[in-house]
Amino acid sequence: MARAADERRKALRDTLIELAEAEIEQNGITAIKARPLAQAAGCSGGAIYNVFGDLEDIIFAVNGRTFRKLGQFVAQALDGKDDLPPTERLVVMSYAYLDYAAAHPRLWRALFDLQMSTDMDVPAWYLEELGRLFSYIDGPVQECFPDMGAEEVSLMTRALFSSIHGIVLLGLENRISGVPRDQIRIMIALILRSSTGNTAF
Repeated sequence: MARAADERRKALRDTLIELAEAEIEQNGITAIKARPLAQAAGCSGGAIYNVFGDLEDIIFAVNGRTFRKLGQFVAQALDGKDDLPPTERLVVMSYAYLDYAAAHPRLWRALFDLQMSTDMDVPAWYLEELGRLFSYIDGPVQECFPDMGAEEVSLMTRALFSSIHGIVLLGLENRISGVPRDQIRIMIALILRSSTGNTAF
């Protein structure tokens, strides 16, 4: 009996995550509401809160899947490119990041639109997914800066990520401080190559 209840709970959880993911993909995180979500899942509103603490927890779950898919997309872009210099692998990863963001803009934005801070009780699995994504960057950064210690490499990884994220965000949203879409790749390569001491174009 308990096993059957656990299986039903897991099935409902998976259904809610899939429905929320589709809703965010279409309309963004502000569209996540308990009543429509419950109706789509064929359950009561209260049943949602038997599976998740609140709607924010559902968005966390969707974001975890997005981080995982983004990481897989980046890994696929790197497939067969082990012989590239580290700077060029960073460029390849950044282009993949741009392509994923352009293809799934609302899911991508949800990764950053959910209000979080370093003093929040963020789920360990969520931080693990984020860390796995950063780990793709750490390797080439360490190769570019072999004299750096682990802490410095971590900071450089986040500095480069922040730079590329800002370029992608401003470019895709057509902000006045951004650049036209066809120039985003040029700017990404410029920043990465100059930051790692590789000025070849």
